[in-house]
Amino acid sequence: MQQKSKLFLQALKYSVPHLGKCMQKQHLNHYNFADHYYNRIKLKKYHLTKCLQNKPKISELARNIPSRSFSCKDFLPIKQENEKSLSENMDAFEKVRAKLETQPQEEYEIINAEIKHGGFVYYQEGCCLVRSKDEEADSDNYEVLFNLEELKLDQPFIDCIRVAPDEKYVAAKIRTEDSEASTCIIVKLSDQPAMEASFPNVSSFEWVKDEEDEDVLFYTFQRNLRCHDVYRATFGDNKRNERFYTEKDPSYFVFLYLTKDSRFLTINIMNKTTSEVWLIDGLSPWDPPVLIQKRIHGVLYYVEHRDDELYILTNVGEPTEFKLMRTAADTPAIMNWDLFFTMKRNTKVVDLDMFKDHCVLFLKHSNLLYVNVIGLADDSVRSLKLPPWACGFIMDTNSDPKNCPFQLCSPIRPPKYYTYKFAEGKLFEETGHEDPITKTSRVLRLEAKSKDGKLVPMTVFHKTDSEDLQKKPLLVHVYGAYGMDLKMNFRPERRVLVDDGWILAYCHVRGGGELGLQWHGHGLGLDLEACIKTLHGQGFSQPSLTTLTAFSAWGALCAPFLDVLNTMMDTTLPLTLEELEEWGNPSSDEKHKNYIKRYCPYQNIKPQHYPSIHITAYENDERVPLKGIVNYTEKLKEAIMEHAKDPSEGYQTPNIILDIQPGGNHVIEDSHKKITAQIKFLYEELGLDSTSVFENLKKYLKF
Repeated sequence: MQQKSKLFLQALKYSVPHLGKCMQKQHLNHYNFADHYYNRIKLKKYHLTKCLQNKPKISELARNIPSRSFSCKDFLPIKQENEKSLSENMDAFEKVRAKLETQPQEEYEIINAEIKHGGFVYYQEGCCLVRSKDEEADSDNYEVLFNLEELKLDQPFIDCIRVAPDEKYVAAKIRTEDSEASTCIIVKLSDQPAMEASFPNVSSFEWVKDEEDEDVLFYTFQRNLRCHDVYRATFGDNKRNERFYTEKDPSYFVFLYLTKDSRFLTINIMNKTTSEVWLIDGLSPWDPPVLIQKRIHGVLYYVEHRDDELYILTNVGEPTEFKLMRTAADTPAIMNWDLFFTMKRNTKVVDLDMFKDHCVLFLKHSNLLYVNVIGLADDSVRSLKLPPWACGFIMDTNSDPKNCPFQLCSPIRPPKYYTYKFAEGKLFEETGHEDPITKTSRVLRLEAKSKDGKLVPMTVFHKTDSEDLQKKPLLVHVYGAYGMDLKMNFRPERRVLVDDGWILAYCHVRGGGELGLQWHGHGLGLDLEACIKTLHGQGFSQPSLTTLTAFSAWGALCAPFLDVLNTMMDTTLPLTLEELEEWGNPSSDEKHKNYIKRYCPYQNIKPQHYPSIHITAYENDERVPLKGIVNYTEKLKEAIMEHAKDPSEGYQTPNIILDIQPGGNHVIEDSHKKITAQIKFLYEELGLDSTSVFENLKKYLKF
C-alpha cells in the first residue's frame, strides 16, 4: 500500500500570502496547514549532477541570485563589482560570498520529496525522478524514470510525488525556485518509463483506483494563486480529463487530502475561518461525493478515517479551540459528532497522525512541544513533554505501523531523530554524537506583559559563557499574522550569530498561532513593544544594539507587506478577496478603512527619525506586489530627507536599502548573496567586527 501522508493539517498554504518553506519536510500547523501538505518527506543527500552544474544551487545556503540594490542616500543602483578585480581588495564579507558561491557541489544537502510504495522508494536524484529498491535507497543503484531537463525549466525540483495504487503510474509536481508556478507530470512505469501527460499549475493531487482497477488522478488547478477547480483524469487506453468541481465563492480555496488508510479522498473547501469537507469513496471514485457537514461560518474541521469511523479535528463548540471528535462514517453530519479528546488551554495542534490502534497528536502547549499518544482501543492518553531546547517538529516518513518517528529542531540546532515505539510505550532518542551547541548555548523561555496584561511568550538563545549580556547585540524575530507560528527551523547563519556573541529573541506575539486559535484572534501590535522592553529590562542587550527582522505580513525586511490599505482596496490582485477575513474590507467598511490606516506602514510614514532598514523584495511577487514596496521606500526616503532639513545634534541619516531580487516566488529561500548582505548590514550598522562571524559561517557550511 502506498505510504499515505500523515500531514493531517495541511491546507492554508494556498490562501496565505507569506508562506515560507523552512524545509521540504516541515511540520504543518492547524491554522495554516503549513508549508507542505504532501507525503511525509525526509531529508535525503545526493550529489548535484548536470541539472545544476555551473548554475546557482537550490539548497538553503546554496543559491546565488543576482539582485538590484538601492540606497536611500541617493537611490541610484549600487555599482556592480568588477569581476577582474574581484579577488583584490575584498573585505571579509566579499571573501565569504566568493567562498559560498564556489563551494564544491557535493558539499551541499538538497532537501527533496521522497515517497515509499511497495518495495520501492521514489525521489529526486540530481535532475531526475528516480526509484530504487527500498533496501538500496541509500546506494547509487537506482532507475531513472524522468529527466526534468525535458521540461526546459530553470533549476527545476520535485515538490511532491504520488504513486498510483497498482504502481502503473507515478505523478510528480515540478517547481522552480524563482516561481510559484508548477507542472504535474504523469510517468508510465514500464521497462522504458515515459511521460504520458503533464498538467500546468497543479496544486494538490492524489490517486485512487476504481472498481475496474483503473487508476484515477484527482487534482486541483491553481490560477492567479487561487485554487477553485478539481479535475479527475485517467490514462492509457481510456484517457480522459474532466472538471469535477468548481468552488464559486472567491474567498474559498480547494485542497485534496487522501486519508492515511486510503479509504476516502477528501475535498477540503475552506477559507481562513470556515471549512467544508466532501468524501469521495476510495473504492468507487465515480460515485457522487458525500458531504460531511455544510459550511458554517466560523467552524473549521478536518477529517481522518479509521475502521469505519471519521476522526474530526474541529473548533466547533466552546471553547473555540481545536478538539478531536469522531462519528461513524455513514452518519457524518455534525449532530452525530461525539467529543473524543479536548486540548488544554493555550495549546496549538501542530499535526495529527493515525495508526491502527493509536492516534498521535503533535502539540505546542504554552510554547513548549509535546506528543500525546491516544490509545484508540481503551481511550488512554500518554502525554510526553519533549526536550526544552526543541522549537519545532519535522515529521518523518513512516513506513512502520509499529513506530512513530519524527525530528526536533531549533533555530540554532540541526534536526535530531526521535521515535515513539507503541509496543514499549516509550520515546527513544537518536544516539550518537551530541551536538556541541547543547553545551555552548542556552535557550530561555520568557514572558512579557503587554499593555492589556496579557503574557506574551518569548524564546531567547545566547552563548553560555557570554559575559555582560547587556553589551551584546540583539536580533529580534517577529511575525504575528494568519495564526501562523514564527519560523524556528534550523538555519546555520543563526547559529553563527549566537557563536559570535549575539542574542536571538523570538517574540511569539498575538496574531500568530503559538497558543492556539485565540492567540490569532486577538492579534495586537502592542506585544512587540512589550517584548523588547522586557528583554532590555532583564539585561538582554540595549536599544543601541537591538535589531529586528520580520517577514511578509509583519514586514520590515523580507518580502514585506507594507501598503496594506491600497492592496486591500484593489480587488484585481489575486489574494485580496481571500484576505478580507484577515485584514477587513476597507472598500465597503469605513471602520475597517480607518483601522487599517492606523497600523499600515505606508500610511504612517512621516518626517521623523528612522532606523536603518534593509528591505528585500522580489520582482514578480504576486502575493506582495513590488509596486507597494517601492512606493513605501520612496515615501520613506522623502520623509527622511524632510526630517534631515532640521536635524537634532548628532543626527545621522539612516541607511535605507531596497534589495530587489529577480523571480516571483514569495517564499524563496535565502541565497548566499542575500545572507551575506544582511549580515554585513547588521555588523556595519552596529559597528561590530565581522571577522569571526564569516569564518564560522564557512565552517557551518559543512553541517
